[in-house]
Amino acid sequence: MSVLRLPASWLRGGSSKGVFLRAADLPADPEERDRLLARLLGSPDPYGRQTDGLGSGVSSTSKVVLLSRSQRPDADIDYLFGHVAIESGRIDWSGSCGNLSAAVGPAAILAGLIAAPEAGELLVRIWQVNTAKHILARVPIQDGLPAQHGEHSQDGLAFPGAPIQLDFLDPAGSSGGPLFPTGQPCDLLAPEGMAPVPATLIDAANPLVIVAASDLGLQGDEHPAQLNQDAALLARLEALRCQASVRMGLAPDAQAAGLRTATPKLAWVAPACAHLTQDGRAIAAHQVDLLARTVSMGKVHQGFTGTGTIALGAAAAMAGTVLSRLLGGPLQGRPLRFAHPGGINDIELQMQAGRIAAARLTRSARVLMHGEVWVPA
Repeated sequence: MSVLRLPASWLRGGSSKGVFLRAADLPADPEERDRLLARLLGSPDPYGRQTDGLGSGVSSTSKVVLLSRSQRPDADIDYLFGHVAIESGRIDWSGSCGNLSAAVGPAAILAGLIAAPEAGELLVRIWQVNTAKHILARVPIQDGLPAQHGEHSQDGLAFPGAPIQLDFLDPAGSSGGPLFPTGQPCDLLAPEGMAPVPATLIDAANPLVIVAASDLGLQGDEHPAQLNQDAALLARLEALRCQASVRMGLAPDAQAAGLRTATPKLAWVAPACAHLTQDGRAIAAHQVDLLARTVSMGKVHQGFTGTGTIALGAAAAMAGTVLSRLLGGPLQGRPLRFAHPGGINDIELQMQAGRIAAARLTRSARVLMHGEVWVPA
């Protein structure tokens, strides 16, 4: 058996980690490419640990990014994201990763796809291939390289980093349809054997299904470790997610929806209350607008996804959604702040004539490794 040596970078972006490669360095055949990328991360792995690869056995680090110099006049870099199922090794290319968007600019510089100034800030115009949307990233530069030190803190991360401002332009309809794929802000989901559950099916940055925690029999402040031990709950969440996927036109039936594990994701929300984060920090009710939890690749997320944060912000700004009803009406004119298992996220929307012109997140990114990755071929 031979070994393939590929130029690669391993970066943290926001609260995610991923392996970044140049698309041109990979096999042209999609099946061969996907097998290679899954093996690079250590999947398929029936033990769920990815010990023999660069993955870490959790959904937020089982990620690959393929970069290219864009041929579009309105973009510098093409960004294609793949979410690798840990046990099966199947790669879902249906959605984007908001957190890793912060690392696209730095990785593109390391890959020689874009030139950086000696110092200051580099505006990187990103074409997000999965969703056919633009992202503007403002990357701080030091000594001709992406800055690795800064004071920007993000809940769920142990260390601060250099802030990277991300503007997701016109995020509605990432799958090619409208903000509300069913045409309404609230639907009823009723998988077999379950009582009907009101749900907002929204598509902003990525498709997301939003339900009330109370309709799941939850308080909303439960920790992932507790929830991930409840197999019956996870099965109910997956049934809701799959039915919503069909309603949104993302899959022809529930079986196909079950194979599309990355999108849509499902989140549940609850009124703000005093509670403790996973690391024991106290959050008072007045600090946030609400509580939120989400499922990613079949497990309750340790924090909250970047694209899910954008979708929550969009739902909060629109009348009639599960979220705006919880808030007592649409939230406009200020950022949405919500608590998740790791702390607090906030999201700022720029509205124009009733539509979402842009969603802004600030994240940091750090280069963990740049060199070669060795993959059994």
